[in-house]
Amino acid sequence: MENQELIKQVTEKAEKWLTPAYDAETQAEVKRMLENDDKTELIEAFYKDLEFGTGGLRGIMGVGSNRMNIYTVGAATQGLSNYLKKNFKDLPQISVVVGHDCRNNSRLFAETSANIFSANGIKVYLFDDMRPTPEMSFAIRHLGCQSGIILTASHNPKEYNGYKAYWDDGAQVLAPHDKGIIDEVNAIASAADIKFQGNPDLIQIIGEDVDKVYLDMVKTVSIDPAAIARHKDMKIVYTPIHGTGMMLIPRALKMWGFENVFTVPEQMIKDGNFPTVVSPNPENAEALSMAVNLAKEIDADLVMASDPDADRVGIACKDDKGEWVLINGNQTCMMYLYYILTQYKQLGKIKGGEFCVKTIVTTELIKKIADKNNIEMLDCYTGFKWIAREIRLREGKQKYIGGGEESYGFLAEDFVRDKDAVS
Repeated sequence: MENQELIKQVTEKAEKWLTPAYDAETQAEVKRMLENDDKTELIEAFYKDLEFGTGGLRGIMGVGSNRMNIYTVGAATQGLSNYLKKNFKDLPQISVVVGHDCRNNSRLFAETSANIFSANGIKVYLFDDMRPTPEMSFAIRHLGCQSGIILTASHNPKEYNGYKAYWDDGAQVLAPHDKGIIDEVNAIASAADIKFQGNPDLIQIIGEDVDKVYLDMVKTVSIDPAAIARHKDMKIVYTPIHGTGMMLIPRALKMWGFENVFTVPEQMIKDGNFPTVVSPNPENAEALSMAVNLAKEIDADLVMASDPDADRVGIACKDDKGEWVLINGNQTCMMYLYYILTQYKQLGKIKGGEFCVKTIVTTELIKKIADKNNIEMLDCYTGFKWIAREIRLREGKQKYIGGGEESYGFLAEDFVRDKDAVS
């Protein structure tokens, strides 16, 4: 009986997608599911709505209310537009940045979102191609925008896509805005409530103009250029695992002065199917195997891999026996902060008021290093938006010099407000 009730509910819901508010292709797919004797697909696609949560949207791509498609993405963008118009009603022009990663449909979802924002009278800065998440975060502040979105499902399997919303400080939205946006998104009853017809006059394509400024800023993170000059021929193998890192990371390494950077050719191809890995997650040893094989072949010193949206980086190096080992997130966070703290001290850059941040699940050893160097170490909830919050609360009063988490995320600067594999 329960199953019959569920089938009745999803059927009623699916039939609402057979109206002219939905495109012909979508309607045809819904009809196919409705006519199929096996209702599994229909139930999975419609048994609930893909929820816009505090982290935005994330789900499997496909037709239905529980899937990532132009209508669920459209509802999220329409809801965010409505919320921005309420919050910034006194501004002559509200503006947003729209970015995306290498995933299948990411460009389509980004362009759809740009059209919806512009249809609502909001100025859009749309990246010309895929870009790292941290660059989108940077662009919000650089261009003086009130919000930004990035279409990415980070390291999830290829079937997934996602939608992350950011606020005017360049960080992912926090209370009270997260709840406010969720309420507006939930108020979108159907596709008929979404303004899909864009205004091209309000959409500005950005790319190299922002890349250059961002990379110049990333270069300022370098603490000791003389050390790079001494080790400029260090052999580095890098892979973007088919993702956005290829747009900027090899270029950033060159700008910093490294002259011996090798990339994994098969993984320097933009591909949302991630054909060379089981999972495009640099936390998994398997994702770095092609890079490590190349490193063995050329006797490299270091292997680095960024995840598809280039906000996290995985590293492998040789141990004392010459065997290649992966460094975990706690170790990288600890090494980065140890290096930053001791170098700042040595160079006389510690003026008082500096602080670092780690999440509560990250190793306590980092706090001991900070205490020993008389630097304030703050603990925050898990998730980089909480590290960004600590930066925002102390802006203009204290100097942020680094923060990270055990899941491979790190930020060495304050001009970006999310973890940054590029820097």
